[in-house]
Amino acid sequence: MKLNNNKKRTPLMLAGQIARAATIYRIDEIVVFDNNGSSMDDPTTVGTSEGDKSNAAFFIRILRYLETPQYLRKTLFTRHSCLRFVGLLPPLDAPHHLRKHEWASYREGVTLEEKAPNSVGTLVDVGLDENIVIDKVLGPGIRVTVAMGNDRNLNTGTLHQVVQSTTPREEEGMYWGYKVRYAPNLSSVIENCSFEGGYDYVIGTSEHGQVVKSSELCIPEFRHLLITFGGLAGLEECIDKDKKLKGKDAKEVFHSYLNLCPHQGSRTIRSEKKLGSQAETLDTLRLVMG
Repeated sequence: MKLNNNKKRTPLMLAGQIARAATIYRIDEIVVFDNNGSSMDDPTTVGTSEGDKSNAAFFIRILRYLETPQYLRKTLFTRHSCLRFVGLLPPLDAPHHLRKHEWASYREGVTLEEKAPNSVGTLVDVGLDENIVIDKVLGPGIRVTVAMGNDRNLNTGTLHQVVQSTTPREEEGMYWGYKVRYAPNLSSVIENCSFEGGYDYVIGTSEHGQVVKSSELCIPEFRHLLITFGGLAGLEECIDKDKKLKGKDAKEVFHSYLNLCPHQGSRTIRSEKKLGSQAETLDTLRLVMG
């Protein structure tokens, strides 16, 4: 079935709002899970069909596209129908979305097929007038985070160091975008954490959760906090559809099961609104996303 333009634009706008909220509140990771998922595979990397087969695939593709600096998008993303109207979305304007004239300690880049001078290292496009050479030999089309140093003269032949994408935050406290992960169900969201040591604390949000004032909210010190949101039917449905969690009470699944918007005027709140309002509630306590 071919969707009309309006039906395509509505979820696109929703994905854009989620990406903006994640950037504003310095969120490190967005996990998109599908209650009907049957595979652990990322749906954006499976198959060759032009159309995405699931809503999860659509959101993942848009979220990743928006997080990517503008000067890398043409190289890293092939033409796709779901990206047709992405230009309507406001830019994230994240710290790693640097303009050509801006200099920073780090830049995102993509490795090129063209050989580096003297066949040493790899040529990388970091969005400047001149390409740079990194200290590793890598294949083309790979996104890398590069330490730029203080020397703005790019013609010195200096080999620039490739670092972990987490280095700008860890070394200089700079927010450096979010990662996007796919999970086929709620239990996989929690169990297959991309961070070493897993999530220290997991919060479930629901209108059926415990009502706690922000002034009374107490969360232990953590390195990685996970906040989960359900669909229109809530996290209770997600638990019921998950074979590993079915039959469990929500309080058994999460460290805290909270209602952070107890006086809502609408019976349902869309996920992007939940993310913004509830991240803001936690952020006032300096809890997100440290």
